[in-house]
Formats: sequence, C-alpha cells, structure tokens
Amino acid sequence: MGAVVAVERFSELSLVGLLGSGLLALAGCGLLDPISLGLCAAGLVLRILRVSGVVEPRLPWPLVAVLAAAGLALGVADWLLLSKAWTASALHLGFFFTSAGILAARPGRDQGWLALGALLALLAASWWSTKLYFIGALAAFLLFGVAAFASAELRRSASQPGQVVRAPGRRLSWRLGVLSVLVAAGILVLTGGLFFVLPRTAQVAFRRLAPERFQLPGFSDQVTLGQLSRLRRHEAPLLRVRFYGERPVEPLKWRGNALERFDGRRWWNTPDPGERLAASEGMVKLAENRQLWRTGRRILYEVRLGNLASDTLYLAGTPEFLRINAPAVVRTASGGYRLGSGAAEGLRYGAYSFLEPGRRPEAEPGGPSAGTPSCCLELPSLDPRIAELSRQVTAGLGSAEARAEALEQHFRRRYAYRERSVSDHASDPLADFLFRSRQGHCEYFASALAVMLRLVGIPARVVTGFHGGVYNPVSGWQVVRASDAHSWVEAWVPGRGWTSFDPTPPQSTRAEPSAWTRLNWYLDAAETFWDEWVLHYDLSRQLFLASKMESSSRDLSTHGMDRLRAQASQLLANLTGWSRRHGLAALAGLALAAAAFVAVPRIRAHFRSRRRLRQAARGEAQPSDATLLYERMLSVLKKRGFQRLAWQTPAEFAGVLPASTLASLVKEFTRAYNELRFGGQPSAAARLAVLLARIREAPGASGL
Repeated sequence: MGAVVAVERFSELSLVGLLGSGLLALAGCGLLDPISLGLCAAGLVLRILRVSGVVEPRLPWPLVAVLAAAGLALGVADWLLLSKAWTASALHLGFFFTSAGILAARPGRDQGWLALGALLALLAASWWSTKLYFIGALAAFLLFGVAAFASAELRRSASQPGQVVRAPGRRLSWRLGVLSVLVAAGILVLTGGLFFVLPRTAQVAFRRLAPERFQLPGFSDQVTLGQLSRLRRHEAPLLRVRFYGERPVEPLKWRGNALERFDGRRWWNTPDPGERLAASEGMVKLAENRQLWRTGRRILYEVRLGNLASDTLYLAGTPEFLRINAPAVVRTASGGYRLGSGAAEGLRYGAYSFLEPGRRPEAEPGGPSAGTPSCCLELPSLDPRIAELSRQVTAGLGSAEARAEALEQHFRRRYAYRERSVSDHASDPLADFLFRSRQGHCEYFASALAVMLRLVGIPARVVTGFHGGVYNPVSGWQVVRASDAHSWVEAWVPGRGWTSFDPTPPQSTRAEPSAWTRLNWYLDAAETFWDEWVLHYDLSRQLFLASKMESSSRDLSTHGMDRLRAQASQLLANLTGWSRRHGLAALAGLALAAAAFVAVPRIRAHFRSRRRLRQAARGEAQPSDATLLYERMLSVLKKRGFQRLAWQTPAEFAGVLPASTLASLVKEFTRAYNELRFGGQPSAAARLAVLLARIREAPGASGL
C-alpha cells in the first residue's frame, strides 16, 4: 500500500505543478488583476497542504455549483460594467473557476478537467506572450505534464484487478521524478532541433486579432498631455539598436513623429498620405545630394522594433539611407517615416545617419512660408499670461535662434522635471504648468516651448520619440525602453531649417552598474536571443544559419585539418610533460577512484540492507523487503550446503529439506515470507527477522 500512496501523492503534486506552470505562464503576460492571481495562488497552496495531510480543503459539490452560478453572474457584470472587454472578463472567469476547481477536484476525471484547464492557460499564454520567461514556463509545464501522465498510468494500472508482485518501495517518487526530467529534457532537445530546422513562415495572428489594449501603445498622429507620462511608467524594451563601427557615447534622440496642431490639450496631425519612397533592392535614399555632401560624423546602425502598436520608424540624427525589407516607406509632411502597412512590431531595419550639428550647405529661404507649414504658427485661445511671459523672456533678442535658445534655457533653469505631473487634470494644463506647479514631465516642457515660440513668431512643432537607452555590453545592443519615451521641439531657424531644442531639464546621471544591473544584462541578452531566434525565426534566419554552418564546414575542410594536426601535436606534447610530472599521482588517484567505484555501491548496499533488516525487526518492512529477507535466508542455507534450484518455488524448496529443526524453521519462514510479500501483512516482518536469526543459530543436516 505504501507504493500506492506514493503514486497518489506524486500524482497530486504533479497536477499542482502542471496548474501552477500554466497559470504562471498566463499571469506573466500582465493581463490579470491581483485578485485573480491571489485566488489561484491560495487554491494551489491549499491543494499542496491537502496532499501533505495538513488540511482538508476539498469543497462539497453543492457549494461548487453555487460558486459556479455566482461566477457566471460576476463574469457578466465584469463584461458589462468593469473591464467591458470579453477577453479580459473570460480570463477572470476562467481563473475564478480554476480556483474553485483546484479545491473541489477529486482523483480521476476531475483531475483530467484541471489538466485541460492548465493546457488552455498555457495556450492562451502562447498567444499573448512575447517574453523569454514563457520558455521556462513551457519547460516546467512539459516536466509536470510528463510526471502527471506517468503517475496517472500507474494509478490506472493499480486500480485494475490483480496483485502487484513487487512494488518499488519508498524510492518510487524519486524514480518517477528522474524519469520525468529525462523524458521532458529529451522532448525539449528534440523539438528545439526541429524548430531551427523547420522555419516558422506564418505571421503571428496576434497583431490582427488581439485587442490593441494588450499591446503597449506607441506614438500615433495625436498625443494628449499626460499620455507620454503613462507610457514612461513601463519598462518594456521597445527598441533595440546595434551600432556598426564606433558607438556614440552621447545619448541620442530617436525621432518618431512631429506633431503640428494644438488645441490647448492635444497635439495632432491632419491625415497625410505622405510621399512614397520606393526601395531599390531593399535600399531607400532619404536625403538629397546636398545633405550627402556635408562633412561631419555619421553612424551606421540597425534597429529592431518591439511591442509597439504603430508603424512609425524611429531614426537618429538626419537619416540619409535606409535598408528595410519592405517595398517602400512613406515620408510624412512633418519629416517622419512610417511603414505604411500596419503595425511594425518586430520590424528590423538599418540606417545611415548624419549626426554633426551645424548649418546646412545651402541656407534655406528666410521666411517660414517657404517650405514651412502655416499650421506651425497657429494657436488656440490661451491664457494671456503666456504671451506676456514669452515677450519678457525674449525681450531685446533679434534672431530667431537667440530667442529659441533663451526660451529653452528659461525652462531648464526655472522649472523642475517630475514624472507624474500635477497639471494633468487641470482645466488649462499648460497655464497650470507655467504659473502654478512649475514642474512636470517632458510633454509639458515641449508643449510650453512650442507654444511660446509660436507666440514670438517662430514656427515650432512637438516631436515624440525616445531619448537615450542603456547599452548592454553582453548582447552588444542598445536597449531603449518605454521609460525612455521623450518629447522635444523643432523650431524653424532661418539658415538652418528645422532645428531641435530640448527644454526639459537634464535628469540625474545613471549610477555605476550594480550586481543586479549586470545580472539584468545577461537576462536581456537572453531575451534578445529569444526574440531574434525564436519569435522572429523565419526562412531568412534559417538561411543565415545554414550559410554560417556552410562557411564553417568549408573553413574546416580547407584549413581545419592543418589546425587539428597542430592542436593534436601540441596536446600530445602537453600530455607527455604533464605525465612526467604527475603520472604516479594520477595513477594512484585512478586506482583509488576505481576501487571506490567498485566498493562504494557494495558498501551502500550492505548498509541499506542492514537498515531494512532493522526496520523489519521493528515491523516496519514493506512487501518488497520480503525478498531481501528471503535472499538472506538462502545465503545462510547455502553456506550449510543447501541450495535452492532455479525451478523450485519457496514452498517446494522448504519441502525437500531433510527433517530437522532447521527444516521446520525454513518452512515457518516460508509461510511468513508469503504473508508479507503476497499478503501485504506488516506483522509478518518481525517474525521473519526473528526466524532468520534462529536459522543462523539452528543446527542442521549436511547439504544435499
């Protein structure tokens, strides 16, 4: 019965692990509230306590029916009043039923329903998840799935009619666990190899079918004051940039959109079909020749977009060339670039950009009417104090550049940066920022500067994008996160054209990397590998991998044999020198290791058998211990000349012994052996131990 109990406990714990891994995979997507997660966690903990015999939290089925009805009502209310989204309400309802099912499920069919629920949770996580943690949850799910199915098969076999001849004993759980680990590892290795051999060519349907609220919002053609600060609260990586050649030391601005119209609270652009720039063999020329002739510093870099619900391309400096796997890109009237074919999540593109500031080779015409949108001077009804402040700050300054720089420095010196602005809910957020709070995030600084530039006659617009990022020396990529989202201003300066101004005060410099930061570098490098070689593994990645393998094999065939011979000669010389210095000690160590290899298992078996004999003497033996005691009895009889033949049963062997005290003891021992091994009577164990001691001491006839 001990083996049956062990299988039952192992099966229960495997089911708990299966549920936990499936729910953990879904919880990592960030779609669930703390209440749903807490209910499931409490259910799993109570289930573990029940398996351990600490509590008995199984719910009666009438109560489960009442909870099911209440859950359906709560799900409808959640759909209509709270989340107002069928996907979120369905997830909440599923977690509610899972929590109740964990406590109410009984062995058998109920556990099958819970395993099905765990599988559905994992499938849902695979739909929404794009993070590396999912492979860990998948590996855990696979491990516990193998363990659950193996233990379920053992339980099914044990429930059928018939007697189990020999049970594995207390080590059954360990053996099942090791078997589950080996099978799960083999499956992972096999499927991992098939994954890289068979590329995934289908596009992820998530972009088209999943609601956009499950995607991290990017920048669009309109931004409301306060929206950017909410984006900055996320730490999800949105851009990864790799530089070729010298990597810029200074933080770069990654320009997205430039917004030109303002109504006092919202910046936006009118619908713009833009200018279509066709790609020639994947290359798009973005700049005119006079820009290409400029002397200065340029950078070559590759960008990989993350989970952005936008088709905007983010570029640094003045982009001159773009390499992209698309037939064309669209250049907007405000100087931005977009894909023009839906969200660009996961897109990779390379760019060549000019970084050096300075005047253009040919000065643009001086007036804003030549090439500058008239809307960049339009303003809504504003607080009159804003115009008065603009005149005060720029008083006595003649050039547009000097006035723009004065306004920029005014904000940098007299206002404070704050992540959560207190002006978000004011009736006039811009006036509240300028004259009351005097602190806010970059949106307020950029909006205030753009408005005040327009008030003094300088065309201006607000630019959205990212600033900075953190370089990961492990992966070699610059990681730009949602928290790096930024807004600044572009103003029209005669002779220079659109020129960037950033009124946001500089924030504190980053501290030296801690041990936790260095650990995060490795995690991010693994995330980069996961994103590049798993999520976006396609035919092009397979061809790249195949070409690398081909070049490696070709290099091995041409130069590899020479290198191998040289390395073999060097290795032989090193081994010869090492053997002369340490040969005797190495031989002695090998001899000791061989002796330990032979002796340690025997010693362990000896002490294990002695321990089992002591347990049998206390009446604590298992049915499997009967075989050990019987073999001990046979070894005692063999020393006295009595040897059991292979075809003889224990009863037949006891019957052929010559009549003596020893034969009587053997017959009694055989009856106790059958009671323990086949009858499962623990009381027979103590009798076996006593009879074995008497057989050792009893006189007997000579052997047959």
